[in-house]
Amino acid sequence: MQQCFRRLYATIPDAAAVARTASTPRAVRLRRLRIRKTKHPEFPAESDATPEGLTPTELSRYKRELAKGSLMRSDGTDVSEKEWLDRLNARRSRLRGVREVVKEDGTTEAQIVGQKVYLPNIVFRLVRNHTPPGQPYNPYEATFRIPQSVTKTDVRSYLLAAYGVQTTYIRTDNYLAPVTRNPSDLSITLRKRHKTYKRAVVGLVEPFYYPLAVEDMPRAEREKRQEWLETSFRAKAFDEQRKKELLRVSRMGSKDWKWRTGVTASRGNILRLIAERRAARELAVQDAKKRIQESRKAPEEVATA
Repeated sequence: MQQCFRRLYATIPDAAAVARTASTPRAVRLRRLRIRKTKHPEFPAESDATPEGLTPTELSRYKRELAKGSLMRSDGTDVSEKEWLDRLNARRSRLRGVREVVKEDGTTEAQIVGQKVYLPNIVFRLVRNHTPPGQPYNPYEATFRIPQSVTKTDVRSYLLAAYGVQTTYIRTDNYLAPVTRNPSDLSITLRKRHKTYKRAVVGLVEPFYYPLAVEDMPRAEREKRQEWLETSFRAKAFDEQRKKELLRVSRMGSKDWKWRTGVTASRGNILRLIAERRAARELAVQDAKKRIQESRKAPEEVATA
């Protein structure tokens, strides 16, 4: 019964705890799994968090602070695990580069100690989370593609300052493009920059549901979305303009280039022209065959001495 009540007052939802465990590096997960089987068999298998929401690392840190006496209040009682975790999450979610300064009249004022960045020249691309087949989409995680120079602290500060999004954890990994060789000099290796990126998996305090893909929408909703896109952004006209520009750039400088006229623009005209050329080729083959057969039937002249 006590375990159930402790679960009700957990700091983070179960889905967020599962997502945090799944995004942990594999070596860390295996080590925690061995420890949990021996020391904490009552914990759920899909998450390594305690009922209060602490990870094994946070639990060890809490016990060390508790043993040193750093968590003792003025009345002699100790800070609970939930209170310590709330204090830790508040510090993690703080706005970097800002501190509170006490004025002479006793009021506090936020003072910026870092460098102000008004227009950051970095791009955060939001993509869908990697969801294995048969598992539901986890709304307590968000995945971004970010520049390789951006750190975890930059990600946390950027999301909080620009969008007001509070994060619980950040996992980053680099994806490198395959190494290729320059055709002109085989001894030089090259990398394609557009295939090299950095991924950041961010844990969220508030759930965020990614919009449905077009192929996953119902038919009525999909048609409504296509109509809205066409009305707001003229998607079809933009697509046609993009195709024409691509054709102009790729074919303009080639030899014997010309625009297709109305005769060869439709599928029916193209098939008709193909059939006519095929018939002309068959007639030419028949004529050549007939001439060869007639030349073989002609009598050969034999020279006599």
